[in-house]
Amino acid sequence: MTVRPTIDRRPVLLVLLLLHLVAGVLAPVLVRAWGTRAFLALAIAPLAAFGWALAVAGDVFDSPRVEELSWVPALQMDLTLTVGPLQWLMTLIVAGIGALVLAYCTWYFSDDESGLANLAGTLTAFAGAMLGLVWADNLLVLYVFWELTTVFSYLLIGHDPAKRASRSAGMQALIVTTFGGLAMLVGILLLRAQTGTFSVTTLLEDPPEATGLAIVAVVLLLLGAITKSALVPFHFWLPGAMAAPTPVSAYLHAAAMVKAGVFLVALLAPALAHIPGWRELLLPLGVATMLLGGWRALRQYDIKLLLAYGTVSQLGFLLTLVGSGTRAAALAGMAMVLSHALFKAALFLIVGIVDHNAGTRDLRKLSGVRSRMPVVATAAALAGISMAGLPPLIGFVGKESAYAALLDIASDAGGDGTGLAPFTGWVMLAGITAGSALTAAYTARFWWGAFAHKRGVEDTPVTPVAAPFAAVPVLLAGLSVVLAFLGKPLTSVIAPYAEQFPEGVHEPYLALWHGFEPALGLSILSVLAGLAMFVFRAKVATAQAALSSTVSAERGYQATLRGLDRLAVEVTGFVQRGSVGIYLGVIMIVVVLVPGSALLWQSGWMVDVVAFHNPLQLLLAIVLLASSVLVARSRRRMRAVILVGVTGYATAMLFLIHGAPDLALTQILVETVTLVVFVLVLRRLPEYFTDRPLARMRYWRMVIAGGLAAAFGTFLLVASGARTATPVSEGFPEAAVDFGGGKNVVNVTLVDIRAWDTFGEISVLVVAATGVASLLFIDTRNAGIRRVHEIPYPSEVTKVPVAGGRRVWLPGPRTLAPDRRSILFEVITRLIFHTIMLLSIYLLFAGHNNPGGGFAAGLVAGLALMVRYLAGGRYELDEAAPVDAGLLLGVGLAVAAMSAVVPVFFGGAVLQSAVIDLSLPVLGEVHLVTALGFDVGVFLVVFGLMLDLLRSLGSGIDRHIRREEREAEGSGRATGAIV
Repeated sequence: MTVRPTIDRRPVLLVLLLLHLVAGVLAPVLVRAWGTRAFLALAIAPLAAFGWALAVAGDVFDSPRVEELSWVPALQMDLTLTVGPLQWLMTLIVAGIGALVLAYCTWYFSDDESGLANLAGTLTAFAGAMLGLVWADNLLVLYVFWELTTVFSYLLIGHDPAKRASRSAGMQALIVTTFGGLAMLVGILLLRAQTGTFSVTTLLEDPPEATGLAIVAVVLLLLGAITKSALVPFHFWLPGAMAAPTPVSAYLHAAAMVKAGVFLVALLAPALAHIPGWRELLLPLGVATMLLGGWRALRQYDIKLLLAYGTVSQLGFLLTLVGSGTRAAALAGMAMVLSHALFKAALFLIVGIVDHNAGTRDLRKLSGVRSRMPVVATAAALAGISMAGLPPLIGFVGKESAYAALLDIASDAGGDGTGLAPFTGWVMLAGITAGSALTAAYTARFWWGAFAHKRGVEDTPVTPVAAPFAAVPVLLAGLSVVLAFLGKPLTSVIAPYAEQFPEGVHEPYLALWHGFEPALGLSILSVLAGLAMFVFRAKVATAQAALSSTVSAERGYQATLRGLDRLAVEVTGFVQRGSVGIYLGVIMIVVVLVPGSALLWQSGWMVDVVAFHNPLQLLLAIVLLASSVLVARSRRRMRAVILVGVTGYATAMLFLIHGAPDLALTQILVETVTLVVFVLVLRRLPEYFTDRPLARMRYWRMVIAGGLAAAFGTFLLVASGARTATPVSEGFPEAAVDFGGGKNVVNVTLVDIRAWDTFGEISVLVVAATGVASLLFIDTRNAGIRRVHEIPYPSEVTKVPVAGGRRVWLPGPRTLAPDRRSILFEVITRLIFHTIMLLSIYLLFAGHNNPGGGFAAGLVAGLALMVRYLAGGRYELDEAAPVDAGLLLGVGLAVAAMSAVVPVFFGGAVLQSAVIDLSLPVLGEVHLVTALGFDVGVFLVVFGLMLDLLRSLGSGIDRHIRREEREAEGSGRATGAIV
């Protein structure tokens, strides 16, 4: 049955996602202000999503809710968010348990916990990313959220960077899941090539045919799912992830991270389960994972690690059910997803309470805890009974339905159409039954290990448990009881999803009692076998020791990494010779030989060449040529830098005479900044390039350089003469005025027409600034930043008295030695600094219609800082801009992103601009375009980059030089004393 979705123009889902983003950003501030109580405020974000889901339950089942937002139409990457029955159920799990876990953190952590602020923000953002994954209808958008959960989980697992185990576990989870994610991305693209769409809704309405391309796509998609959900042979990362704090483990491994793979399989199974490779891959791996996880759980002494291997086992069970592709299995699978989220979250949180109040998770040291934590022990018993599949808990309801569905598949009664041989179905059923017996065994081991009194072991001292601390797992365990008696409502909730699959031998339903059927017998058999394994656990341990093997997936992973590291060392040793000249020479030779030689096979690419249109072009060409030759022949670094600047300024003049003042302005500013940066760096370099005599190798260099110049010149000729289509930019002038509201085509293109490109470019600037800063800053960017009120004057400087209460505007120069000061420069700085800043503001606001814009304005403001720095040194720089450059970069990127999203809330598209004409009393007619907000973001990023360059290549190098001078002075004094 297909229910057509209802498109809602109100961006409620988007608002809920942004609420998580805002909460994640504000979390560090809230935690520093309120301590652990901030977690209660952060829980509002997922709680709002949970409440919304409950409020729209009836509407969602009548017609799925869809919100469409045009994002990148050319790539079919529209931001379409859909909530149908499956997504609704997952929203309740993700948001509901997310809110409870955040509330639980209030009592689990202490205010002085290391890194608590970052953990709070990351956990909140992770909840939002998981909701985005669940709601995404576009597979590419789903992949974006998929990778966000990967990154956030890495940060959460490696929460404590001081611990090697945390760093290793986080990196292991990142590598494995990223590998699967990349395979999944390729599968998405192949599926798009087969079906012509990224839309999940379209795929479900028109499933692809079982072609070779579809089979490869399915295998790659499943590779992403099984790595995320820790199926064999990628199961090892999940137990390692127990290095994360227990609340994080409870959320990631019960309701979020590992559920992503289960959700993806459940989402796509109605459309792809019929394709060969789907069941053949999922079902054997699912059964094998259930058996291996349960077997390994029986060997653990850490109760948290025991639950981790239990999670591995349960994930194998879940993927077997949701991947089977039958209606009964789908119903049972989603019931088990719900029950697993409840009992596993409760059990993990109970482990956190035991660890927090008893001080250990080792079941060999825990004894008599039940009598000191009766409420917690009871909640653990209820959750454990649900996990073992005993009545009257929701786990029993789901497992009974699962057995019934698997019996149908095994007998192939009713023609479920799975395509599996009956013998294969019976093997699968036997494996699931054995896995359920292992589940009952490690459940008993968990409760006995955590709460029972053990002979020969002293009772563990336990501190009293705060009632709010225990409330969350008690609530989850209670829900496992209540929902068991709501089989009919649960059936009506899950049925719309299950009805996407073919009908089976009977209409499935959820209930506590199905009568005396084979499924009940299998339940009794698995529980009795599990209890027997627990009773005879000593013999089971002996058998496990005898069957132990040195071969494991984790050792294979470690061996693979060691092999890759060794291969990287060998390749690096062979390729990287430590010579920049060799590297550049190889690159240039490849450019000349590969694309250059391809030109020789082309014909008809010669075009008419006009030497020049204006005599000034000829003059500038001569200047460019002469300066280039002089640069190549210069042995002084400073002279070479100045001559390179001449080539840049000459190029700017070419732009100007061709009618491109905006490009000319930008080129001049960039060249000026580059020249100053080069001069700052030259302080740490020798005066000459080399003192060695010129070798014969220079002739080879001349040949390579000449060949590269000829190749690039030919490339330009071919590119300019090979255009056959009408340039897309021909429509830009008209579009700039009609849609962008500006007459400066260059600026409107940057902030409106091609704003996505600009956003990518400023993102690269942020990364580049971070890289530059990391080379010179050991701790943080803002190290040493201070307001200069009382300056530590060097001993050779005499302090100039200032009248009481008067503030010196340019105090930095007074910290410099007399031989380093320039009074003329200081006077000029006082005269022009404010003028330059006003020019920067003018360029920012005038750029939409005149030469300028955020990029040029940021460079001009940065040049103003350069003037202050050159006049007064690093103290003056800190006085002029007492702000962290990284903060400016981040705020600028955030402002640009927010200006891109804001139009959505007014019914527009992402990055859509609006023209606002105002009539103000003093200013008169004011013409504003909302793209100015994006330009402000560009301005802040560029200004932050300039400040970062000055702090690193300017004041950073100043400190290095001053430190070396002090060391040299100290060494001289020491030598004199010895003499």
